[in-house]
Amino acid sequence: MRLLPLLATLALAATPAAAAESILSAYTDLDAERDCTVIELDEEGGGVANLVCNGYKGYPVLIFAGDLRETLFYGYPPEGDLPPAWESFGAFNSTGPKIEWRIAKNGDDEIPFATIHRWFVSSVDDPEKQIEVLAVAKVAQVSAREGCTVGLVVASGNAKANETARKVADENARDFACGVDQRIEISGKVPLPDFYRQEP
Repeated sequence: MRLLPLLATLALAATPAAAAESILSAYTDLDAERDCTVIELDEEGGGVANLVCNGYKGYPVLIFAGDLRETLFYGYPPEGDLPPAWESFGAFNSTGPKIEWRIAKNGDDEIPFATIHRWFVSSVDDPEKQIEVLAVAKVAQVSAREGCTVGLVVASGNAKANETARKVADENARDFACGVDQRIEISGKVPLPDFYRQEP
């Protein structure tokens, strides 16, 4: 009878351990002139522009701009009218030239599930001043084409903004229900500028 427990122990020892998931970062550049294809451009109509840009390993980045404001969508968009939802700050704004992708790595599989992108938002009190905000977004997958802003972290005056944004991404992005769950908003010494989501 003692042989069976021993055999079971040996069998478990011989079974390869399941590959543990790790999370890593990759960075891509975002240069509209170099990395994007223009879908629509109307410089006289309020500077409206729709662009499809290179992202991470086939995952596109969509930029929609108008009236000196932007909204971005990361990953594979749903079919139909674009953008799926307009998400942006109320004040004039623009996005930075580099995107951080948070990637779940399991063996040879690497799936980007979130992005962290720096925004520059005009201050309401002083238009010459810009507030930097890290926007954490859910990356839309081919099988579930849902992407949106998960969290906002004020970076101006916040030395730990990048660390905080990664934590928000890793703990919330994959299970976040766009249009249902409440965004995580973290400010500090500098208040978070108004941000809104407008359904199509």
